[in-house]
Amino acid sequence: MSNVLSIGERRMRIDFKEPEPGNVYALKAKTAEAINLLEDYKLDPRNEVDGETARLIATSQTNIEGAALWAVKAVTK
Repeated sequence: MSNVLSIGERRMRIDFKEPEPGNVYALKAKTAEAINLLEDYKLDPRNEVDGETARLIATSQTNIEGAALWAVKAVTK
């Protein structure tokens, strides 16, 4: 396993040294995966990503992160 975290893992603060309880880790990992999928799409040279598309990707990543925060709160309350 690489020590370099993906953008999704960094944003979701996934720490592989001190794993969190199962549901929390699963939610964070799936969220990181969704963020990474969008980032990969944006960076793939085969896709023509204009300013509007980049804005939509950034907005969706932000909203995915927000949803994950609420989901983690739900399973840790």
